Amino acid sequence: MNKINIVQYEIRPESADENQRLIEEVMSELAHNDPGGLRYAAFRLDDGVTFAHIVVSEDDRDPLSRSAAFTEFQQGIGERQIPGTRVRTAATLVGSYRFWSQTAPDLTGGE
Repeated sequence: MNKINIVQYEIRPESADENQRLIEEVMSELAHNDPGGLRYAAFRLDDGVTFAHIVVSEDDRDPLSRSAAFTEFQQGIGERQIPGTRVRTAATLVGSYRFWSQTAPDLTGGE
């Protein structure tokens, strides 16, 4: 059974670009290593300082715990994040439309 978590938090404005860079490194490493059992999306909201992550674990493994890039991302989060803004919520999928497609279009502007 899938475990779904949604994490949202606010980053100090001077750290927002660095936070995005670190997330991009996590995604790059995951794409390169393909640990399996994981679906992960991260979003930077329109205010430029709020980030939201949707993490779906397809089994009991935790592929992120074995990611060097994710470990690096986690190490500095305390300095980048505005205290008291982090909310982690477990979720249950009610329905989706093309959200889980393996061949989803690249929405980052990449070719």
